[in-house]
Amino acid sequence: MSEPSTPLMRQYAAVKKEHPNALLFFRLGDFYELFFDDAVLAARELQITLTSRNKEKGMAIPMCGVPYHAAEGYIAKLIRRGFKVAVCEQVEDPRLAKKLVKREVTRVVTPGTAADSSLNPEENNFLAAVATVGDHVGFAALDLSTGEFRATEFAGEQAGRRIQEELEQLRPREMLYGSSAPLLERRHERETATLTHPRAQANASASTAPVARISSSGWAETPLDDWIFAPDHAIPLLENHFGVLSLEGFGLAGKQAAASAAGAILYYIRSTQRGTLDHVDRIGFYERQNCLVLDAVTVRNLELIEPLFSGTEHGVTLFRCLDATVTPMGKRLLRMWILRPTLDRAEIEGRLDAVEIQVKDTVRREELRRALDGILDLERLLSRVTLETANPRDVLALAASLAKLPHVRAVLAGLSEQQAAASRLSVLHMAIDELGDLRENIDITLVSEPPLTLSDGGVIAPGIDKDLDELRDLSRNSKQYLAQVETRERERTGIGSLKVKFNSIFGYYIEISKANLQHAPTDYERKQTLVNAERFTTPELKEYESKILDAQEKIVEIERRLFAELRSAIAAEAKRIRQTALALAEVDALGCLAHIAALRHYCRPKFERTFDEAEKTADFADLEIVEGRHPVIELQELAAGSERFVPNDLFLNASTHNIVVLTGPNMGGKSTYLRQAALIVIMAQMGSFVPARAVRLGIVDRVFTRIGASDNVARGRSTFMVEMTETAAILHTATARSLILLDEVGRGTSTYDGLAIAWAAVEYLHARVHAKTLFATHYFELTELAEQLAGVKNYHVSVKETGGSVVFLRRVEPGAADRSYGIEVAKLAGLPNEVVVRAREVLAEHESSERRLSSHLTPGAEPERPTQLTIFTPLSQPVLEKLREVDLNRLTPLEALNLLAELKKEI
Repeated sequence: MSEPSTPLMRQYAAVKKEHPNALLFFRLGDFYELFFDDAVLAARELQITLTSRNKEKGMAIPMCGVPYHAAEGYIAKLIRRGFKVAVCEQVEDPRLAKKLVKREVTRVVTPGTAADSSLNPEENNFLAAVATVGDHVGFAALDLSTGEFRATEFAGEQAGRRIQEELEQLRPREMLYGSSAPLLERRHERETATLTHPRAQANASASTAPVARISSSGWAETPLDDWIFAPDHAIPLLENHFGVLSLEGFGLAGKQAAASAAGAILYYIRSTQRGTLDHVDRIGFYERQNCLVLDAVTVRNLELIEPLFSGTEHGVTLFRCLDATVTPMGKRLLRMWILRPTLDRAEIEGRLDAVEIQVKDTVRREELRRALDGILDLERLLSRVTLETANPRDVLALAASLAKLPHVRAVLAGLSEQQAAASRLSVLHMAIDELGDLRENIDITLVSEPPLTLSDGGVIAPGIDKDLDELRDLSRNSKQYLAQVETRERERTGIGSLKVKFNSIFGYYIEISKANLQHAPTDYERKQTLVNAERFTTPELKEYESKILDAQEKIVEIERRLFAELRSAIAAEAKRIRQTALALAEVDALGCLAHIAALRHYCRPKFERTFDEAEKTADFADLEIVEGRHPVIELQELAAGSERFVPNDLFLNASTHNIVVLTGPNMGGKSTYLRQAALIVIMAQMGSFVPARAVRLGIVDRVFTRIGASDNVARGRSTFMVEMTETAAILHTATARSLILLDEVGRGTSTYDGLAIAWAAVEYLHARVHAKTLFATHYFELTELAEQLAGVKNYHVSVKETGGSVVFLRRVEPGAADRSYGIEVAKLAGLPNEVVVRAREVLAEHESSERRLSSHLTPGAEPERPTQLTIFTPLSQPVLEKLREVDLNRLTPLEALNLLAELKKEI
């Protein structure tokens, strides 16, 4: 950037120097302008025209701009791409400025601090921070747009991995960390990329180029000075904000790492935003063990929030399947319940009770949903009020939503009467504040249809301020006054065509045609000469002009003051509004679950009371599902008008049915069976009814999945490496209260290696972990484990052979599949008939070869054993022991044949 030559550009340079890493939106009249490298980058990203300034002076300055009234949309687009935007406003009236208009940055918008209306109403917009204090790593996250604030911390060798899991599940838009943090710095180098337009990189210095560093997981990363994360700075900041002497009431006593991360977020927010932050009125410390843990792999594999294959028939997710909420707050809460099902039995039963009451009372349930419909996003409207970005229409929208609360409470009262006073619906009924005083204040203060901005005037209703009303009368009666002046001057001069007019350049004036100039009085002062007329002014018009212009300025000034007072009054009640918004969100989410349960004939799950809270012993309750269905696939089939979903049973316990080995052909429904078991558990623990005839279960602490895999070439990890990494995490982390879904473990390597790994994994799970496990496989050799391990049982998905083809019955039945039907499935997929015929020939040759290898051994030579059987040689000892124990002299011929068959099968 060359040295600026004009006062305006020197002002710009001074502001830009304070915000070198942000795109500077510099207000000039009705536009926000960007200059130099900011302009080059913004023109590219926003697809707007790049022009230049001072070209005639030989110093062309790149420049682009956007209209001020449409700026939020452009800013939102830049924020979504990871950029920071500093908004520089004119902080004085240009008409009153003697020289250069005073300007200053009023807010800095970053990916994690956005709170505008363009945010996705279904998702939180989290700003996260990570802080290290000793051997503890703290994690905090704040959604500035709703006020949701949470923190936790970890210690030990697994802290880094757990922080990464939190980030992957929460998916913040921006993450803050200490600039010298070694753990994050290494990951930063691996996973981040720079989003800067090539021309901007070529023209800008490293200190001034606006850079957005986006991690491979999708969040922007912002390093801050280490002192910002220091406990002696961050903790007092939190205490002062919440007005407390200690953080014990928020569960943060002794949690210095978590509190430091939260304090760093608060510091960052205050340094980038204006406003009071009154809506950020609480922070919650949470433990991972308080909810059913779902890592990013499981969330993706089960398609809880996003489909694995976007834009395909598989595009429906559990969230989409269950979402019948009618408010934005309810949508976000439902999403959070899906991602973080609770482990608190009392909480689960409380939600289930509330759902059951509404399932039984169809009329009140649907009336309540209609009452909620139309309530806007109270949390985000409140945040814009406290951040001082709310416009008059935002405030009026808040009042319109509050007007619906009395009806909501009335209907809810009818439902809550059917439960005890301490029931969930009764508590929610009491938590909803009708906020009638606030709504009345808004309705009285604002006109019914205010303009979008205060500068347009006409926002405050009549009767609120005496001075404002008088000034409006003066302004409103100006036309009548000018008509009186015009009539009087015509009579005085005798000029019938004399006119009194106004324009923005010359103000008020008297216009006389050339033909009548000789009749102009001597006290008229010439103002402008036209071709056919002359324009004059008088002392009276000058005085009136000054009065009118002052009135307009004072009107806008008074309206700004009154609106700011109204906004402050609303912000002062932030706690009441936020409490009501949280209660409405839960009412909406519970009503949604009840609506879906009634519509799709879901049942209430029953939780076993086997967990000893006093002894903290493991929960070994059975998992029994009778006629379970996959909620998403069932919905898809109904929408497509296809055949009814085939339900299946499942039984798992801690002893005889600890592990189910599931065999059967591809497309037979193995993966669907695995996933529906996990989805039913997740739905049950989030407090929802479930798609089944009956379900009985205990509290599950974590759901693991190893379903499918994909190469990660960027990190040099093959399909098999990804598969083994995920499997290792399961074997190391799962407990007896976990549910594990394993689909085709070992298929990423050679047949024999894969079989060996799968076999050993099942043995390990059976002997060491004791978690309830569903293991789908094509390795039929694994079915032999059911005869060797007491807790392993074989099941298969059944098929029916008809005339050389197969029909998938999609029923899960006891016992192992007799073969894989791979060639039949390939035929259904449309392989050329020649390929199918040849495949059958090759298969027959291989099967014949194996039989010859088993029955025709070379005399006198050491028999060559099939490679895949080498992993079973340690298991031959039981066969020898049985032979030693048998008294051959007492065996009947039939018993001998049965023993031989049993030993052969065991070998």
